[in-house]
Amino acid sequence: MVVQSPHSLQSSVPTPKNGTKRVQIQVKENGSAVTDNVAGQRRASARLQAAKQKAEMELLAKRKLELLNEDVGRSTKKVNVDAEKLKLKLQPAQTVIQQLPEISSLPADPKINKKVAKMVERAAKIAEGLDGTNAPNVAEKSAHMKVKETIRLFNKHYLHFVQEEEKRCGAAKVDKKALKAKKKANRGNVSEADVKAKAKRPDLKAISKMMERNEVLYPEKRIGSIPGIDVGHRFYSRAEMVAVGFHSHWLNGIDYMGQSYKKGEYEHYIFPLAVAIVLSGMYEDDLDNAEDVVYTGQGGHDLTGNKRQIRDQVLERGNLALKNCVDLGVTVRVVRGHECANSYSGKVYTYDGLYKVVHYWAEKGISGFTVFKYRLRRLEGQPTLTTSQVHFTYGRVPQCPSEIRGLVCEDISGGQEVVPIPATNLVDDPPVAPTGYQYSKSMKFARNIKLPANAAGCDCKGLCWDPKTCACARLNGSDFPYVHRDGGRLIEAKHVVFECGPKCGCDPSCVNRTSQRGLKYRLEVFRTPKKGWAVRSWDFIPAGAPVCEYIGVLTRTEELDNVSENNYIFDIDCLQTMRGLGGRERRQLDASLPMIQNMDKIDEQRSDSVPEFCIDAASIGNVARFINHSCEPNLFIQCVLSAHQDIKLARVMLFAADSIPPLQELTYDYGYALDSVHGPDGKVKKMACYCGAEGCRKRLF
Repeated sequence: MVVQSPHSLQSSVPTPKNGTKRVQIQVKENGSAVTDNVAGQRRASARLQAAKQKAEMELLAKRKLELLNEDVGRSTKKVNVDAEKLKLKLQPAQTVIQQLPEISSLPADPKINKKVAKMVERAAKIAEGLDGTNAPNVAEKSAHMKVKETIRLFNKHYLHFVQEEEKRCGAAKVDKKALKAKKKANRGNVSEADVKAKAKRPDLKAISKMMERNEVLYPEKRIGSIPGIDVGHRFYSRAEMVAVGFHSHWLNGIDYMGQSYKKGEYEHYIFPLAVAIVLSGMYEDDLDNAEDVVYTGQGGHDLTGNKRQIRDQVLERGNLALKNCVDLGVTVRVVRGHECANSYSGKVYTYDGLYKVVHYWAEKGISGFTVFKYRLRRLEGQPTLTTSQVHFTYGRVPQCPSEIRGLVCEDISGGQEVVPIPATNLVDDPPVAPTGYQYSKSMKFARNIKLPANAAGCDCKGLCWDPKTCACARLNGSDFPYVHRDGGRLIEAKHVVFECGPKCGCDPSCVNRTSQRGLKYRLEVFRTPKKGWAVRSWDFIPAGAPVCEYIGVLTRTEELDNVSENNYIFDIDCLQTMRGLGGRERRQLDASLPMIQNMDKIDEQRSDSVPEFCIDAASIGNVARFINHSCEPNLFIQCVLSAHQDIKLARVMLFAADSIPPLQELTYDYGYALDSVHGPDGKVKKMACYCGAEGCRKRLF
């Protein structure tokens, strides 16, 4: 994917590519640590360089085409313009396709036409991102990123079905009121079954949809570890494991290969053969000693959840598969389930590594029925077991300021936020607090900025429920962008989200005001050894949940073009992203686009080169100014319009791209292109990226 110039807004789920503000590096001066992040020089330099390069590319393309047309009838040597050079010199590649002559208009020389046809085909592949081997700025995604994106896709499907269920339940409430009235009129002769519909599990429906669309990451079962899923990986439901192909049963504890795997690489094995098990405490005869496990086979237990065995187990299916693992010495993946109030399933599942099934036997269980037992031992040389770490991570979250290690400020917001934001520093000696700015929870405006008048809102009363009658929902493609689950979650990234505003008739608790409720997660600003200040949450954050808004001083971009060393500027380039201008990654077309006011009247030439407005958080800002870059981030950027409908002045919100566990650093992709950051001398800065992601672009910062 093309990575655009700095301080830009271009992101979507499941692959957030977020532009932003600054480069994070830790600098030591005279042996002492600086008190804040140090960034790249002049925000405008990379953008201006990109505009200059674009003009040069267009001129180069024009010249090459002139040469092509002049020489096409004379020499095949000159006609055969090197597609590789075109690819490296011309961006975007679509320009090459549009400007290449039609093959039908060339002389009837089969050699010439064949070479030109190859050029067109190669350029088309580059434009579509199919030529991933040599295309610039197109890197193979890491295995971890593929897993992330698959789970993000699952979450999107899941939230869509959650929305369907919420609609069904909302309609059922309306029907229930109508039923009571009808009962009263008909003296109770109406059955409640007339208005009730069978509840559907959105997680299972999401899995089914992914299977139908061949979207499961690893649909074929495999023995051993799964690429991109390390020891300690957390799944927030059994359905997530199915979505990536880690464990293909949403209910059964044993996942195994059947007879269909006799052909191919596993032809010499005996089937069925187990590949993974889940230890979730469902069997009364289980014995879990972490490194050494006695696992009870499947079948015969009470499905009501009391863990009691009610019949004998049989040596078939999963039980036989584990027995074959003993005979063949095959390892299995072991996953443990832990109680988790934040997960919709009520549990979080951790991958604890590979175990060898060393022995099996049959015996009478606690309830007097025959059960099969399997002893499993964890293989040596693997990362530390995470069973206790999960509880430790949740348990070590401070409950009061006195428990916070390295506390340098109890609340950087000074009481402005409903939830205090402490700052900690275990790096510097002596420890220092974040300085050099004024905290603000609301946007400030430059003197020459005048916001548009409040837009007319919806006429809904109480809560907005019916997207067919809600005017704001119609702006979002006749649907609400959020679900009520977990206090409001964005189903998927859009070009722009239209929320209810000041003139709407609905209550503040309306789901279509989700991003307007301020901070609700306990965030902490903490010092890092290499990246300066950073942000993490003490709470679990579900995918799609709003985290914070990027706050600062809203100003005109042109007024900051001559300002150097400002590391906290965020261009509001929603319009450019929507149009896919300047190499930006365009999101899927939204139904909301035609509804944006004055979109066709905006100066095309200006919008193509530079966003008109930006947010400057250098001297005034909120917690968002401390959030670091990552090449594989867990947050993404979303444009939001609520009070007005001017896309150039949209609010910039940070949402969770993944389900984020407590104490994991919050990050988003700044979107800087390689070699785009320049110093005062005009030379490209060679900076190291410290994000630590497997797919790190290395010299990005």
